[in-house]
Amino acid sequence: MGGTGSPAATTAAGGDGELHVMMFPFLAFGHISPFAQLARKIVAVDGGRGVRVTFLSAAANMPRVEAMLGGSPAATVASLQLPRVPGLPEGAESTAEVDGDGAELLKLAVDATRPQVETLLATLRPDVILFDFATPWVADAARPLGVKAALFSVFAAVSGAYLMVPARRLKTNDLTSPPQGFPPTSPLATGVPPYQAADFAYVFKTFHGMPSVHDRVAACNAACDALVLKTCAEMEGAYVDYLFAQHGKPVLVTGPIVPDPPQVNDDDDRWSTWLSAFPDNSVVYASFGSETFLSPDAATELLLGLESTNLPFLAVLNFPKGTDADAELYKCTPPGFAERVKGRGAVHTGWVQQQRILQHRSVGCFVNHAGLSSVVEGLVAGCRLVLLPMKGDQYLNAALFARELRAGSEVARRGEDGWFGRDDVRDAVAAAVGGDGGEERRWREFLMDEAVQRGFVREFVAGLRKLKG
Repeated sequence: MGGTGSPAATTAAGGDGELHVMMFPFLAFGHISPFAQLARKIVAVDGGRGVRVTFLSAAANMPRVEAMLGGSPAATVASLQLPRVPGLPEGAESTAEVDGDGAELLKLAVDATRPQVETLLATLRPDVILFDFATPWVADAARPLGVKAALFSVFAAVSGAYLMVPARRLKTNDLTSPPQGFPPTSPLATGVPPYQAADFAYVFKTFHGMPSVHDRVAACNAACDALVLKTCAEMEGAYVDYLFAQHGKPVLVTGPIVPDPPQVNDDDDRWSTWLSAFPDNSVVYASFGSETFLSPDAATELLLGLESTNLPFLAVLNFPKGTDADAELYKCTPPGFAERVKGRGAVHTGWVQQQRILQHRSVGCFVNHAGLSSVVEGLVAGCRLVLLPMKGDQYLNAALFARELRAGSEVARRGEDGWFGRDDVRDAVAAAVGGDGGEERRWREFLMDEAVQRGFVREFVAGLRKLKG
């Protein structure tokens, strides 16, 4: 149980005195949420004795972050005032309020908070600060104060192993192939198709004169005292070992960080009422998160594919910031579609309580973008998974879960451009619901084993205590 299979993933037991951990995620809720979930778990370890967290975020995010932290007196939020950056919309303090270019400008604003972060470090003197990919300067600010700095990756280990290791610098022009020394047993050992490699090129591009994502991560890896990975040996041992071999630094794993169950009663929830009209495990739920968007043509094929399954379905489609969501939804809805699926199919745009939907008795299949948190939520809920990745690390997650861990089906794609059609969606759903689901059940049991998951957190906290010395 626990561990990582890595000689660096040491887990010294016990440790006296309070452990004060500061956390500083990038200003995207896809990053803030895993940090907050980890904070909740470490302040509760061993009955909530001996660990406290100070969580840094922009002032506008504080109410939502405080809610995520669950009201524990051992987890507090310190607000940062985001300096003005030309071109960044007034009041934008997370990627939820900006488009793609705005997200790049947000990195400049975060860089400009360095004096505030340095003051908080000097005043609060935490034992360890967990920081994110965008801010390599955090380690430089922490070092003179004797504060240990650990880079916490919210991505699967396979993502860092394929794209962010030193060996990758030798092959930046050939992203279809893995870096030297990459685990030979991986389904990615033979490489990725051209459309995925073209998408990966983003991490090497610079915007507004800033370092690329790869440059920032490389600087973080060089400056930090340890790497923290949101995974475990049971799922990604070979990739964790490879990262240790590449970086030569302590590697601590948190476990997969299974989200806490939703607390809100769903008796009056509109989707609960709608879903309750269908038999157990019969509904296909399709959603791609709040920051992954399908093109109109792709969304049309998805909807036609869901229609052709002849199963009841709920599809959630979101669109980039600043677009007219209703107009975009109309653009991708096939003619006559609403009439044909009336009574068994629904399409929604906007926020939904995904965990509550996934855990509804009628939902049996989850079509998603292979975002790490979504995949874990789907497995925990007992759903069959259909993976339709659209960008970046999602492609690598899909290979890990569907091909390596055998937990889910992938939608077939055209290699040169990634195109998929309605029949590909239909066939992937049929494969998912028609299989025995044995591996999904096995991983669900693993993720739902409270003793195993508590063990991961306890060992991680012990590793932090050893790191602080």
